[in-house]
Amino acid sequence: MKTLVKYSLAAAGALSILVIMPAASFAEMAYPEKCKSEMDMSKMDMMSGDMGMGDMMTDYQKASMEGMKSMHMNMMQGMMKKDADVAFVCGMIAHHMGAISMSEVEVKYGDNEWAKKAAQKIIEAQTKEIAEMNEWLDKEAK
Repeated sequence: MKTLVKYSLAAAGALSILVIMPAASFAEMAYPEKCKSEMDMSKMDMMSGDMGMGDMMTDYQKASMEGMKSMHMNMMQGMMKKDADVAFVCGMIAHHMGAISMSEVEVKYGDNEWAKKAAQKIIEAQTKEIAEMNEWLDKEAK
């Protein structure tokens, strides 16, 4: 039952990411090197992915699941930084990348104009905040 709950929560959170991102957006959203951990995060790969449900998921769901895996890996790496300020900023960059990816999924797959406009606003705001955080990292991170 714990496993089912864990996977259900993971699936619900999966709606936050897009794998198939436009080239310009993907380049902007590269996770900063200063945020990457020395730890081997490959073992964490087992807790994400499509959980053997690939044939039952839509393209939207597959993209969301793969993107969620990337966001969570980056968040875990960022939070492993020894400096609390750097860990916070790195975790937030990954979190914002997830919000952008979720919004890009909506723009690509959604049908509702209001939701698509809201998603575009999120993309713009979060992209600006990521740029500010990257600037801070360049100046302040040790």
